Amino acid sequence: MSVPATQGAPQPQLSATARRDFAVIVPAYNEVENMPALVSELRAMFVRYQLEGEVVLVDDGSTDGTAEKARELAAAIGWDRFKVVSHRRNFGKTEGLLTGADNTTAKWLILYDADLQHAPEEIPRFLAKLDEGWDIVTGRKIGHYEKRGVSSIYNALNRRLFKVPVSDLNSMKAFRHEVLDEVHLRHDWHRFFVVLAVAKGFSVTEIDIALLPRRAGEAKYSGRSRIVVGLLDLLSVAFFLFFSRKPLMLFGVTGLVLATLGVLVGVVTIVLRVAETMPPFGYRPLLTLVMMLEVLGFLLFGFGFVAELVAQQQAELDAIQRRLRAHDR
Repeated sequence: MSVPATQGAPQPQLSATARRDFAVIVPAYNEVENMPALVSELRAMFVRYQLEGEVVLVDDGSTDGTAEKARELAAAIGWDRFKVVSHRRNFGKTEGLLTGADNTTAKWLILYDADLQHAPEEIPRFLAKLDEGWDIVTGRKIGHYEKRGVSSIYNALNRRLFKVPVSDLNSMKAFRHEVLDEVHLRHDWHRFFVVLAVAKGFSVTEIDIALLPRRAGEAKYSGRSRIVVGLLDLLSVAFFLFFSRKPLMLFGVTGLVLATLGVLVGVVTIVLRVAETMPPFGYRPLLTLVMMLEVLGFLLFGFGFVAELVAQQQAELDAIQRRLRAHDR
């Protein structure tokens, strides 16, 4: 078994706020076998580091009694700051994160896996880093894991496309609660949380964390099919970040290119007609191509204008939301 990164290291120095004003969010799906170790080890770590935060375990539609077991174990040790909330069905890790955030008012949130593949002692290290003033702290996994090759490619693509200053985007992370006020996550977009937050101007750093073997059960938020889904989501996020604010740059430019090609094909057709040079396939296919290019070009250009109106409405809505948040503060 790998050695936790905190073993032998000095105990993190935490402020009163760091010890108290945080919540550990634990999405869990059919993890009943890991509940005894999870609850006992988290509680022991809280006592050892004198932490007063809370734990929000989000049962993501489990069918094996995960929620009931967690409530039973927390009640047995009198841990009233261990909260369990449940989804009616399995939604996914992103929804688990959002549900957990909705059920706490803590200043700082820590996303922690129910399979205990990271030691609970990592939590104070994340809190100490947040206490330095960072908005987001991500973990860089140290140790063997099966998906290292796929994960490396995925992380490299994200760094290349989005210029994020961290090397591991799909690991344990901690962040200010307010980040979720501006970063809107769709299904499975927890993997792009850091990318979207950096695009909003939030600061991010990373720390090394040990990856430990899974103790029981099987990985629930993984699978080969998720590689394809991840790549499609990557394209979706790239489109959202690069073109959502200026959609005319995509649709308008594409439309103009197609319309220009249509004009060029039309000119070529006229020249051939005047020179009485009959193409092998005749003039009709050229005329059809001209019409198709012109229609598609103007349709895309018009769609770009409509998309610009939508983007303007979204910008105005974001401005209203910022004013409301400022008023609430």
